[in-house]
Amino acid sequence: MSSTFVTDLGTVLALSALFITPNWWLVPFVAVSAALIVVMPRLEDRFFSRYGDRVIEPEIKGAFAALLVLMWLGDKAHSHAVLPAFLLGLAVSRSFTRHRATQERFRVVAFALLTPFFFIRSGMNVSLPLVVANLGLLVALLAAKLVLKSAAVYPLARRYAAPHAAFTTLLMSTGLTFGTISATYGYTAGIITRAQFSVLVTVVVLTAILPTAIAQRFFSPDPVVQVSDLAARASQRSPGA
Repeated sequence: MSSTFVTDLGTVLALSALFITPNWWLVPFVAVSAALIVVMPRLEDRFFSRYGDRVIEPEIKGAFAALLVLMWLGDKAHSHAVLPAFLLGLAVSRSFTRHRATQERFRVVAFALLTPFFFIRSGMNVSLPLVVANLGLLVALLAAKLVLKSAAVYPLARRYAAPHAAFTTLLMSTGLTFGTISATYGYTAGIITRAQFSVLVTVVVLTAILPTAIAQRFFSPDPVVQVSDLAARASQRSPGA
């Protein structure tokens, strides 16, 4: 998860630098983003101790209010709220680690409500006839994404995640959520056409399905073997070993 966070953050920075069209709204957008990232982690503990575990869930409402403000300012600044939202999540991660119940509630809201609507909205902009018409481009992009990501991840996975390097590499080849976010931003900003958007989203979906299916079918680690490996490594590190 930490590795994917770093790579996604780098992608956000690159896209922001390449495609941003700044206006004067960028100043309040950056200022409010910085203020939320600095202030929210400092207020979380006090807020949780005083208002936590209420039926009306004020902590969830406050967090979503902050995100809505970032989204509104990002739209006004012709930018995107993904980058400050990433940084805000990193800043408050320790607080939510200490409050696991609230973290579970956020997860339920995100995956049960927000995520499905986001993918439905993106899927409604995909044109299957345009995907079929650009099938060669789809195959080329799919192959390029899988090959290049595997070539970058496998050497590191072989060094740090052995003996499950192939399994780790295949799982790291996915990029469903952020790939869809990037494509949607490009389409709504007029950077790419609907045909390009349709092909890109289809590629992203396939890179989430195919590597995961192959990893689970052929390279899924045996839980028994994995536990025994961890026990053996622990005994080797213990002083009495």
